[in-house]
Amino acid sequence: MRTISFCSLLFLAGCTSHVSGQKFEQANWRYATDPHGSQAILNEPLVQDSRVKIAFDRVPRVDKANNSWVELIYDIPAGNLKGISTIELTYQSDKPLVIKLSQKEYGGAGDKSYAHYQVVLPTALSPTSEHVDVTRFTRPEWTPVWSEDHGVVKSSVTALYFVPDLTDQAGGHAQLTIHKLVLR
Repeated sequence: MRTISFCSLLFLAGCTSHVSGQKFEQANWRYATDPHGSQAILNEPLVQDSRVKIAFDRVPRVDKANNSWVELIYDIPAGNLKGISTIELTYQSDKPLVIKLSQKEYGGAGDKSYAHYQVVLPTALSPTSEHVDVTRFTRPEWTPVWSEDHGVVKSSVTALYFVPDLTDQAGGHAQLTIHKLVLR
């Protein structure tokens, strides 16, 4: 019964790992880059059976009004984080990895600050597993003072953004692989 419950949970999360023998769901994964020259680099399909793999080249910030950005995006199949308290992740990243909770209150449909709740995980040159409690997420220190803090509203979080921690000033190159993602 425990195995059935675990497999059901993985199916609901929309992606799994090579450990379970199930596949990542291609429809749940995408990426985005700014219009200023940053690029996603794919030497193979983004979504493989047992992993999601991408590299990014981020240009430095253009000017005060035009920042650069790169994001690997996981669209939550349920459409929100209701009932989820932990994100289980096995990843590799040659830069620290920022996980952002894409929440409508802070995005384009909200105050447009994009100061989403986030957590920063360390560089991991080999597959590394983390269990991240949703209560660990905080708003970034650059959050504008005018952006009202609504807290994490799980019903408003529609996606997880995986972002290599590249600076606005320098930009840079990063490689990222997700081996496992489970929402519990």
